[in-house]
Amino acid sequence: MIRRLLSLLVVTTLFGCMPHLRPPRVTAPEAYRYADRFPQDSCALAEQWWELFGDTTLNRLVEHALLNNRTLQASATSIAEARAQRLAARAAFLPQVDAELTAEASYERRTKITEHYGAEPVLRWEIPLFGEAGATRRASAAAIAATVWNHRAARLALAAEVATNYFTLLQYERDLEIATRTASLRRESAVLMDSMFRYGMASGVELEQARSLVYTAEADIPRYSGAIERLRLALALLAGETPQGLAIPTGWIGLLADRQPEALPIGVPAELVRRRPDILEAFFNLDRAAAEAHIARSDRFPALRLTASGGVGAASTKGLTERNPFVWSAAASLVQPVVGFGRLRGAERAAVERYNRAAYDYEQCVLEAFSDVETALSAISDNRRETDRCGELVASYNGIVRMAHALYRNGMVDYLDVIDAERTLYRAQMQLVDLVAGQYINYVALCKALGGGWR
Repeated sequence: MIRRLLSLLVVTTLFGCMPHLRPPRVTAPEAYRYADRFPQDSCALAEQWWELFGDTTLNRLVEHALLNNRTLQASATSIAEARAQRLAARAAFLPQVDAELTAEASYERRTKITEHYGAEPVLRWEIPLFGEAGATRRASAAAIAATVWNHRAARLALAAEVATNYFTLLQYERDLEIATRTASLRRESAVLMDSMFRYGMASGVELEQARSLVYTAEADIPRYSGAIERLRLALALLAGETPQGLAIPTGWIGLLADRQPEALPIGVPAELVRRRPDILEAFFNLDRAAAEAHIARSDRFPALRLTASGGVGAASTKGLTERNPFVWSAAASLVQPVVGFGRLRGAERAAVERYNRAAYDYEQCVLEAFSDVETALSAISDNRRETDRCGELVASYNGIVRMAHALYRNGMVDYLDVIDAERTLYRAQMQLVDLVAGQYINYVALCKALGGGWR
């Protein structure tokens, strides 16, 4: 009976040292709302997901940035730091052996001074009895895992930022090409209009209208040229290079609709929780917070302290080298905090609240991940329809411009109709380039939302 009571007491005490923590509450939907055009079998993104776009320049830029970006390199040092902290945490629960040299002197009235010298090793060991050591190992392991996934999330964000800036660079280079070609064609038209004005075949208003079209296109050239240079500087910084140290091929390579990875398998929402780096980082931060709450709870329970020492003592320093007898002592004590004026209880409550915050952060991270994927899928679907319509619109306006010029030469329309057709075509061409580049950027956002290629 006494043995059973003791066993029940031990079990009750062990369960009592575990804090009451609520599990995170988040439910993954069965499927994505805007996933009709994508395969929903298991997501199998390659680690180098940026190679889906088939652009060798992009591949080189991303790989260069992953090797040389200073911010990414700094985040990698956090992993080594977390591993070193785990060693320190483990050592805290192992015996500590110190070598002590002591010199003591005492004086009593009407007696001589008594001296004592000693050389002895001292062993100290505090043995936790309620799972503090295991919780500390669990917290250290979770901290390392969270740091690793934070680094992988940083790699994913860096690759996505490089790809986004690269496609934006291609967009501006294409815009610059359109603006330059349009300005050249309009300049030729203005020269022709000037000749017609001299022979009385065109009015001064028509001449100034022709010149205004030239000025409109020429005004866009420095704007896009400046944007291109700023993007090149941004890419050099991401790649960890000086502006002169990163060579990016000039000229428009091409943003083509048929190079977009429409067959990208996106999987189901439940897979996202197991593959996205920021979610896994939040999960291990939650696990660490739970272990730290356990540690804070265990601090309120008894701990066993062992102390042992042994060595040689003498009345003089010379006596330490003589053959004096070896003396030793050992002590064991069970220490139970009694009065701490709420310090330990407050530390436990603070640890529990940190866990609750980590749980809410995890839930929010999962919800944001679902939203990121849905937003990217919706943007791809809407953008593709708009791109198709805009392409048809550009082809239509090209015909309108040709007909407007022919009708004007035959005197059947005013030059204002030609101006309107030219301006509309110019805006439609720029809009089409923006939409095509936006589609590439949307695919980058989708790959990032799916967690990249990390398994």
